[in-house]
Amino acid sequence: MSIKAFSAKIFSKYIRHKIDYWSSHPEETQQRVFQELLSKAQNTKFGKDHQFSTIKTYEQFAEQVPIRDYEELKPYVDEMVAGKPDILWPGKPLYYAKTSGTTSGAKYIPLTKESMPTHIKAARNAILCYIEDTGKAEFVDGKMIFLQGSPELTEKNGVKLGRLSGIVAHFVPAYLQKNRMPSWETNCIDDWETKVATIVEETKQEDMSVISGIPSWVQMYFEQLQHNTGKKVGELFPNFDLFIYGGVNYEPYRAKFENLIGRKVDSIELYPASEGFFAFQDRQEDKGMLLQLDSGMFYEFVVAEEFYNDKPKRLTIGEVEIGVNYVMLISTNAGLWAYNLGDTIQFTSVKPYKIIVSGRIKHFISAFGEHVIGKEVEQAMQEASSKSSVRISEFTVAPQITPEGEELPYHEWFIEFENEPEDLANFARVLDEALQRQNSYYYDLIVGKVLQPLKITKVPQDGFQKYMKSIGKLGGQNKLPRLSNDRKIAQELEKIKIQ
Repeated sequence: MSIKAFSAKIFSKYIRHKIDYWSSHPEETQQRVFQELLSKAQNTKFGKDHQFSTIKTYEQFAEQVPIRDYEELKPYVDEMVAGKPDILWPGKPLYYAKTSGTTSGAKYIPLTKESMPTHIKAARNAILCYIEDTGKAEFVDGKMIFLQGSPELTEKNGVKLGRLSGIVAHFVPAYLQKNRMPSWETNCIDDWETKVATIVEETKQEDMSVISGIPSWVQMYFEQLQHNTGKKVGELFPNFDLFIYGGVNYEPYRAKFENLIGRKVDSIELYPASEGFFAFQDRQEDKGMLLQLDSGMFYEFVVAEEFYNDKPKRLTIGEVEIGVNYVMLISTNAGLWAYNLGDTIQFTSVKPYKIIVSGRIKHFISAFGEHVIGKEVEQAMQEASSKSSVRISEFTVAPQITPEGEELPYHEWFIEFENEPEDLANFARVLDEALQRQNSYYYDLIVGKVLQPLKITKVPQDGFQKYMKSIGKLGGQNKLPRLSNDRKIAQELEKIKIQ
């Protein structure tokens, strides 16, 4: 065992001990974070506008600080981006993570000197927890690849900005720099297809041990590796044993990944975003991700079904329950306050607090009151695929409200198969039955003949990549919504569907 691997094992035990302490004192930890945030921000414009200096309890905070999403926080962000200090957080941010907006165009998410280290520490700790959990540390001596956005940064009124993954690339610790791939020059390539092709050329002869990225884009890398070399990824990289991912659920991709690799590999799920690094999988046998309660973020939760009520009840960490679908709100040391991320989560454990991401509050199908969410369609797909040799490249779901003729409405599943089922109609039936088990409202609508069972529309090979490219979102941190309550995506996919 190398000195680096031995040192990683020792350090992992120390970090695990620290994590176990705060995770076993969740309410105390969150109360401390809450008080620190209010104290540090009370003299900012936002703090003065919301009378932080008078807030003594959480109940006062919930009364004085309304829930906001980016659009509603934007007037403050605009002042900050214009160069004014002390708006949402003391001083000016270190960076802005620039992300795609909805109605407001580009979004500028602040990263401060207090918040930036928490992103780096959480990513590091995820790997250290894996080492402590499994005893495996030899991978630290191999090459590691992180498929990410360009690290090239621009500047806006004295503050650097770029994609979060590109910003994080500037903070890779020195002891990993020699292991890290691809090269800086390759990482700076903007065109995703050109970038992946170049990464393939740079890495195909290397000893890759860790590969990280959003599954859909790592899949593209694996496919090109196989096409370029004629070999399975696991044969090409015999020491590749750890896949680190985030952004989307890995389970719908797992069967295809194992086929591309040629064997099973360990995986670690992360929950990072520009707004914060919220959770990571800390135990291999437990798919729940440990919520980061000690990372400068105060969490609130609203039951998803009540979120659009006039004054939805806001819950703190000690009030949540396992299995309930919550909208997660954050207040952070980057200056976000009662901020609606748009994500929905469910707790899988409360000792310690572990979560899964169940979807997006705006990504659902409820054209008939069924309120089907991302987790449910992914679980249904996983169940149906596991009962056959079917492998899925990608899929999304949309409602068909006005079918032709006398047909009942239905959910339309656009699926890109790597290998198709022998009996597509039977696969659709199994898939529909799995979704009915996931969602009782959907079951009632099927039984009550309000909806007919789902229908599958086949998407040709690389069809989803073509769609993402057509909207300028190929690669990087961009993700395809698993489901929509309208047919905007469906209408585009219909143009490239298999006849």
